[in-house]
Amino acid sequence: MELCSSLAVKRWVFSGRRPGPVPGVRQEEARLGRVPVRLYRPRARPRAALLLFHGGGWICCGLDSHERICQYIAKESGSLVVSVGYRLAPEHKYPAAYEDCLSATLHFLQHLQHYGVDPARVTVCGDSAGGNLAAAVSQSLAGSSHLPRLRAQILIYPGLQALDFNLPSYQQNRGVPLLFRERAVYYSLHYVQGDTSNLEEVLEGSHIPPDMRLKYSKWVSAENIPEEFKVRGYKPHKPREFKPEVFERVKRICEPTLCPLFAEDKIIQQLPESFILTCEYDVLRDDGLLYKKRLEDNGVPVTWYHLEDGFHGIINLFDYHGLSFPSGKRGLDKVVAFIKSL
Repeated sequence: MELCSSLAVKRWVFSGRRPGPVPGVRQEEARLGRVPVRLYRPRARPRAALLLFHGGGWICCGLDSHERICQYIAKESGSLVVSVGYRLAPEHKYPAAYEDCLSATLHFLQHLQHYGVDPARVTVCGDSAGGNLAAAVSQSLAGSSHLPRLRAQILIYPGLQALDFNLPSYQQNRGVPLLFRERAVYYSLHYVQGDTSNLEEVLEGSHIPPDMRLKYSKWVSAENIPEEFKVRGYKPHKPREFKPEVFERVKRICEPTLCPLFAEDKIIQQLPESFILTCEYDVLRDDGLLYKKRLEDNGVPVTWYHLEDGFHGIINLFDYHGLSFPSGKRGLDKVVAFIKSL
C-alpha cells in the first residue's frame, strides 16, 4: 500500500519488542558526549567494561534490538556493558556510524574514573556491521599513547571488506538467511552513498580499479581461505571490466575505516588480543577468516570460534520469542568465556 518505506518496515521488524529488566542487572540511559548509550551494570561492582556496537547493516537495529545480548553478557561476565546508539544510514551516511562509535569510545576511555572500571580491561565488541565498527575503532586507537590501551576486540561475524563479493562464502551462501549476498552489498551501498544504485556493478567487481585490486589481493583473496572452506560449490570468479564512473560514486568504500581488512601491517601489528566468531552458512564467513589470518600473520593473539551449523544473525536470535538456537547460545557463551578470561 506504500504507506511506509521498506526501510521503515525493516527497522520495525529488526527492532523487536524490548524485553523487560533481568534480575541482577541495572540499566540506565546515558550519553557519551553526544552519543546515546545504554548502560548495563551487574550487581557486583564491575571491574571490566565492554562497549558494544550493534549490527543491522548500518541502517537498522539499535539499543532495544540488542538488549537481550547486553543483559546476558553483563550478568554472566560481570562486566559493565555499554551499548552504543550510533546514527543510522541512509539518513546519516558513512562515516557517521564510525565517528559515533569512535567518539563514544574515546569519551568512555577519557572518563573511566566515573565508571569505576579497570583502565586495562576495556573491550570493544560488535556483530555484523557492529563488528566492522569495532574493528575500525580498534585500528583507530592502535598505538595511541595518551589513552588506555584496549584490552581486546570481539568481532562476531563481521563484515570487513567491500572488494570482493565473490569469495567462496559469498558464492556458497548467496541465498542463505538471514543475510543474502545481494543484501550485503545493499547495506554497504546505503551506508556509503545513501542508495543502492550500482548494486550489480559492485556485486560483479566493476567498482575496483585494477591497480587497487592488485594491491589488496594479498589480503583479500580466495587463496588465503583454507581449502576445507572451498569444497562446497566454489568457482573462481573473474571481475567484470572496471567502470571508473562507478568507482567515483563508491570510492570511499575502500577506506580502512569502512574496510578494516585494508589497514596496513603497521596498524594491524598494534591491535589488541582478538576474538572472532564465524558461521559456516554466512556470506561474511570469509571476511572473518581473512582477518583472522591477517591478525595471526602480524603476531596478534586470536581466539577463533566457528559455528559449523551457524548462520548470519544466529547470536542475535538468542532468547528471541522462541527462535533461539542452541548453537547461537553456544556462541554467545564462548564470547562470555573469552571476556571472563581477560
